[in-house]
Amino acid sequence: MIPLYVMVIAIAAARALGWLGWAALDDWAEATRGGLAVMFVFTAASHFTRTRQDLIRIVPPQLPNPALLVTLTGVAEAVGAVGLVTPGWSRVAGAGLILLLLAMFPANIRAAQAKLTIAGRPAPPLPFRAALQVFWIGLIGWSALH
Repeated sequence: MIPLYVMVIAIAAARALGWLGWAALDDWAEATRGGLAVMFVFTAASHFTRTRQDLIRIVPPQLPNPALLVTLTGVAEAVGAVGLVTPGWSRVAGAGLILLLLAMFPANIRAAQAKLTIAGRPAPPLPFRAALQVFWIGLIGWSALH
């Protein structure tokens, strides 16, 4: 839930800057890409902080080297975030982040089904998490791939 709040606040802040005259953010798609970028930097950081062990634990057991996968997905989120706000790269970054969200979804399924915790909080129920993934994929598609 926290990444959703971070994204919404970042989009609102970006739009406010646009309304105040920052021309680059005077567009909903631009502001949304900025908000998504802030959210992905926030979630990428969690791959390297105290939440790391929780993320390693939710990696499906069939996958090799969960710690390396968590590191790689964290780096991919950070690179994707930068790409979303870099002129000429937002489409590539958006497509990559959509693929990343799809690739990471089995970990979210595992977390929900096994009732694991992330940062001390229960993993969101699967229907909510699935809806959130679809929402994020839709926002990325609308803002970065249009």
